Parts: sequence; structure tokens; C-alpha cells
Amino acid sequence: MRYAVLGTGEVGRTLGGELVRLGHSVVLGSRTKDNPAALEWARQAGARASTGTFAEAAAASEVIVNAVAGRASLKALQAAGAAHLDGKVVLDVSNPLAFEDGEARLSPVESDSVGEQIQRAFPRARVVKSLNTVNCQVMVDPARVPGGHQVFVCGDDEDAKGRVTELLGEFGWPADRVIDLGGIRAARSVEMWLPLWLDLMRRFGHADFNLELRRAR
Repeated sequence: MRYAVLGTGEVGRTLGGELVRLGHSVVLGSRTKDNPAALEWARQAGARASTGTFAEAAAASEVIVNAVAGRASLKALQAAGAAHLDGKVVLDVSNPLAFEDGEARLSPVESDSVGEQIQRAFPRARVVKSLNTVNCQVMVDPARVPGGHQVFVCGDDEDAKGRVTELLGEFGWPADRVIDLGGIRAARSVEMWLPLWLDLMRRFGHADFNLELRRAR
């Protein structure tokens, strides 16, 4: 499978590296073709790894992973080009976080989400929100956290959610631990989890944790 991973931060490099390790071809996309972090990532990741602009990465892909910061996601995807997103699965792992006056704040929140903004801006893309509720190391290696903890998917296209669930399986998430929350509107709730996640990380002193939901049968 040919993937574009948009974003050269830790999340993008981690996801891209694991996709390459799994045998996929990955173009790590950034604003500029000569991004130093992207070039170093490709050098270390191997033959199936390459770099390019957002547009070059999206054009070469079958599936697009948005690992850009949430508040920058629309601009990055606009730079990628709507024509390069049409009909493709867009896996959005972003969170709309920014630090303002020393505090972590989310925008949008409650009445909207980054996932919904992307779907509205690119109606022919098949947007799925997932993986934004865990640290990037846990995204690609859920065994870092013991137990039957879960991850979520939401999106308006059932086939797209199925393809993302298959990808999550490659990362090590069994299908019975992937909870489908329904349409892309549910991106609001999983994005609002981030402030509590940050408080828990400060309390535990590390990011190797996740939710394990139990319910009465």
C-alpha cells in the first residue's frame, strides 16, 4: 500500500516508520521538499521511504495520514490539494491543541472538531478519526500498555472505517478492541479527551497508558 504521512513531527515520523517496517511505501510530506527532519527520517527508514511536499505526498498515495498539528491541518491539506484527496481514505490522528498563556487549550471544541472541519472542506475525501487518544508510541505498539485497552474510529464512510480498522490490526490493535463511535461528528468527543490525557500524563510521569472500557454483558 502507498501511504502519505503529512507532518514531520514525532507522530508523523513514528507512524511513517512503522508503516515502512510493515512493508508499505511511505512519502513523508511537509511544506518544503528539503525539510531536514523528513530527509533524515527517510535516510534511516530505508528504501520504501521518501519525502516530498504535501501535494507530492498526497498525489503518490492511496491512503493519507494527517499527522499535522490540529490547528494547522486544514492548511496542510489545502496545500496537498483537494484533487489528491478525492476518494481517498484520510486518517486524521490530530488534536486541536495549543498552549496559550501557559495553558493547554483546544479549538475547536464541543460544537465542532478538526475531523469534521476536514470532512466539510474536502467532501469527496473519506475522513476517519482515530489514534488521537494515545501517544504515538502506543499508536504503533499497543502492547506497551498491558490489558485489553481500546482505540476508537469514527467517520461517515463505512468502508473507510473498515480499511482503517485493518491498518490498526497491522499495528497490533485486534478488531475487538477497536470501538466504532459512528459518524465523523464523534470526533468531537475523542478530541476533547486530550486535556484529561495531559493531566494523566503529568500524574503518571509517562505516556504509556490508555483507556480500558468494561461493560456489563
